[in-house]
Amino acid sequence: MDDGIFKGLKVLDCASFIAAPAAATVLSDFGADVIKIEPPGAGDPYRNLPNLPGYPRSEHNYAWMIESRNKRSLALDLAKPEGKEVLRRLVAGADVFITNFPPQVRARLGIAYADLAPLNARLIYASFTGYGERGEEANKPGFDSNAWWARSGMMDLVRADEDTTPARSVAGMGDHPCAMALYGAIVTALYKRERSGKGSEVKSNLMANGVWSSSVLAQAKLVGAQFQPRMPRERALNAVANHYRCRDGRWLILSLLNEEKQWPTLTRCLGREDLTDDPRFATKPDRHARSVELIAIFDEIFATRDLADWRKALDGSGLVFGVVGILDDIPNDQQMIDNDVLVPFENNTIMTINSPIWVEGSAKTRPRLPPALGEHSDDVLRGAGYDDAAIRALRTSGTVG
Repeated sequence: MDDGIFKGLKVLDCASFIAAPAAATVLSDFGADVIKIEPPGAGDPYRNLPNLPGYPRSEHNYAWMIESRNKRSLALDLAKPEGKEVLRRLVAGADVFITNFPPQVRARLGIAYADLAPLNARLIYASFTGYGERGEEANKPGFDSNAWWARSGMMDLVRADEDTTPARSVAGMGDHPCAMALYGAIVTALYKRERSGKGSEVKSNLMANGVWSSSVLAQAKLVGAQFQPRMPRERALNAVANHYRCRDGRWLILSLLNEEKQWPTLTRCLGREDLTDDPRFATKPDRHARSVELIAIFDEIFATRDLADWRKALDGSGLVFGVVGILDDIPNDQQMIDNDVLVPFENNTIMTINSPIWVEGSAKTRPRLPPALGEHSDDVLRGAGYDDAAIRALRTSGTVG
């Protein structure tokens, strides 16, 4: 294996919170040298996420671990002229610059594409925003909970039924898919650069990714499709594409799309072969017409055994089903471990979540624990040509932390 596809690639992560920095994390997983630029003092406010009310308490900064592994930290005050000069020098030797600052903030700091592109003709400038860069909402702050989850319609669509309240999102659930979109844009631009020799600006945003995620039903709305009311689970239209509670309180979901062929197999696995030829459910139209009745029967059946028992009964049957996972399952999920979904940090036993792509023959970096604020400031500055006296002056002025 090689040392990483992006070994030697220099990336400036001048962004905060999750989606844009996570795209830089994926680049680092494949060997890129990522410099995390954050303000002196408090650093990226995302460092403080686990301290907010409602988040799990831990001795480890789990949020920072996943988003900033492998990176080097430069604490730099971009509001100071000296800080701008440091950044400009770094940009001149960089391959990728990533930011999610609102357009008006970029203009104020002098880090818009028009400011940086003249410094480096090969620069890939990756821009990420909440609602896009045009229109009246261009400078509106966005988080995945509002710009991705709520704006896209998903918050409304996943409700159990029309009478329940909209479903809340969980931390990062939209940011991480968005990070993969931004990563894809960056890699596409790098490929373009290989052919043309020139850099370019790439863009993505939370709102666009949200609608892309809900695009099957959003497209249906665009063509004027007629929608049916969303029914509660007990009144779903198809009993073999529904979720059921087991004796131990755990849930599983059946997803049988070829039910004409699989119906006898299902009844056998459930220990209810009498249902196979039951005239109420003998054909697919019969089962759909009596879905409420069949769901009630399945509810009684699944409630007789624990999830582990049902997994044994259903596994290997060719039936498509899934476990409704809970976080307690993840640390010991052998399938995730076997497939490097969970990997240990370098020189540590703590596991972390791998980025979800692999390239045969190309090694991924063994995850390194994330940096302390400004941990690599001196090293980064020396690499940019600053001598010790200049570094001391930058520290004295408060430009560098």
